[in-house]
Amino acid sequence: MVHFYCILGVWIFLLHSHVTGYPKRKMSGSEDIRNCTVTPPHLPPTVTNTSERLSALRQLMRTHNISVYIIPSTDAHMSEYIAERDKRLSWMTGFTGSSGTGVVTLQKAALFTDSRYWIQAERQMDCNWELQKSIWTTPVSEWILKEVPAGEKIGLDPYLTSIDKWQSYNQALLNSNRILTPIEVNLVDQVWGTQRPPPPTSEIYQLPDNFTGSTWQEKVSGILKQMESHSRKPTAVLLSGLEETAWLFNLRGDDIPHTPVFYAYTLLTKGNISLFVNRQRLSEKALQSLTAQCPGSLCVQVESYEAISDRVTSYAQQDSVCIWIGTQYTTLGLYQKIPQEKLLEEDYSPVMITKAVKNSKEQEMLQAAHVRDAVAVIRYLVWLERNVPTGSVDEVSGAHYVDQLRREEQFCQGPSFETISASGPNAALAHYSPSNTTSRTLSVNEMYLVDSGGQYLDGTTDITRTVHWGEPTPFQKEAYTQVLMGNIDLSRLIFPSETSGRMVEAFARRALWEVGLNYGHGTGHGIGNFLSVHEWPVGFQTNNIPMEKGMFTSIEPGYYQDGEFGIRLEDVVLVVEAETKYQVSETPYLTFKVISLVPYDRNLIDVKLLSKEQIEYLNSYYETIRKHVGPELERRQLHEEYNWLQENTKPFSHALGMVASLGTLAASTLASTLLTDM
Repeated sequence: MVHFYCILGVWIFLLHSHVTGYPKRKMSGSEDIRNCTVTPPHLPPTVTNTSERLSALRQLMRTHNISVYIIPSTDAHMSEYIAERDKRLSWMTGFTGSSGTGVVTLQKAALFTDSRYWIQAERQMDCNWELQKSIWTTPVSEWILKEVPAGEKIGLDPYLTSIDKWQSYNQALLNSNRILTPIEVNLVDQVWGTQRPPPPTSEIYQLPDNFTGSTWQEKVSGILKQMESHSRKPTAVLLSGLEETAWLFNLRGDDIPHTPVFYAYTLLTKGNISLFVNRQRLSEKALQSLTAQCPGSLCVQVESYEAISDRVTSYAQQDSVCIWIGTQYTTLGLYQKIPQEKLLEEDYSPVMITKAVKNSKEQEMLQAAHVRDAVAVIRYLVWLERNVPTGSVDEVSGAHYVDQLRREEQFCQGPSFETISASGPNAALAHYSPSNTTSRTLSVNEMYLVDSGGQYLDGTTDITRTVHWGEPTPFQKEAYTQVLMGNIDLSRLIFPSETSGRMVEAFARRALWEVGLNYGHGTGHGIGNFLSVHEWPVGFQTNNIPMEKGMFTSIEPGYYQDGEFGIRLEDVVLVVEAETKYQVSETPYLTFKVISLVPYDRNLIDVKLLSKEQIEYLNSYYETIRKHVGPELERRQLHEEYNWLQENTKPFSHALGMVASLGTLAASTLASTLLTDM
């Protein structure tokens, strides 16, 4: 019986360690979100009053004889991140999330958005707006069918509507006797009036040659060859995505915050290259580069930005032409200018597909940028360890400081997106950004999540780390470790060439699924060379293209406990050839090489949960960090940061991983003993 009680004691200890500190899910506090069920309604200070705006919009709707007006969250180039002057949905609703659709009738208004933004919407919208917890077109259409009588017209801006959205709305409203009506004059812009920010006037500049993978002439020639080899023999390629034109001509601007692009279109034909942009904004060097070979086949004709619609119309009227478009970035307004028989439609243009695979120089540049970026993030984490215990750091000051540290790095032009600096319950909002009204003081008693990145001339970075400076609960440690396990499992995966990201995405979720946890956002996205931090079409979603050697993507599983904490661990990886025992396939198998070089928080890792293979992977990754970042810290004489790095990249012991197995053994031995004693 002594043997029995010893085993029972071990079992109780193990059971207690897994149960204590596991909170039940609870919702965020009610004080910082609206309550429209009471009189008068409770509205937090973060809410925008939209009554006058809605009244003015409805007056215009009556003038245009429509009963519904749809307001998307994008611009005329289908950009994910948009300039202030294009934030029509934000201005109308007060909601600042990056994804959503507004629908206004003559009596009601509704915002449709996904789970990332539900709490944020409740914090920012007044009671004029209903929150509809979906982002898809079918629920939008169903809501319209319920709220609007038959025979009414539904208005939208064709130059802010994607081809897919238009087709989805048409299908959902088919035979309903409700008519979709394109209105080329934007009604929100009319209400916004002179308060709307003006068009940009800043310089569009040429990227220095040492920061480009190829000359623009080489890129154009490559696209022309793809046109020639295509079975449909397209005579033109129309580029609507801002990244496409910026990449093709090695030009950059600052029309969208944190993303070095500019408003432009490109029409590339076999005999002509037309760039539609404000000519006055082109730097002298940029203009000279584009026109140096004029006249000739590699001469760029610079035309007015506003001329794109008429130019596409006139070209499409010619005989024997075929225009190649990427439907994901072409608006309904331009699409309708081209007869169907003269269209070559694919999800993404050849420029977008080509841009997704980085050549050797682009790969080297992006990896070099991540070494310098790691220095900035490590300096920030060391600074936090020193200052958070004094109570002198809040979310806003932390975000500003990590941005400042990046700007001190060579070739950095600023952050690649608005830094997510989130403590405690704010981190449970996956895409939270701090403000003076929501900022919390960082505490050693709470988890802290920082998702940040930099725009360097040689590459774009994006990394997320979650830390805890005090005593995390067992549940927090387990959740963090399960997220880490998902990150590791996907990062070390070996898979066949041409495998779609969506086919392997579940590896990042498996560890969480096994304990009943999950996260509500995507697992990863492509990343550019001094371009967008979210670069399509690479990633793990259904509309992403298959993985190829030379692609970069993020891997970023997470877990979010409403009202308490949030966890996300994000790394950027390069798709590389894998070393396999057998090589029977014509094309090599692939795997990922992690190029983000910042260690995870040891305080939150429960090593007992990790497998031997996961520990070996982690130790190898830490060795890589020491090899690449350590010398850079030493070179700059950042001694405190160097010592921190050495301490936080110490190898994990395999013996610790055996404790989990001992727990299982204890359970089975206990059961066996109990059965024997009975």
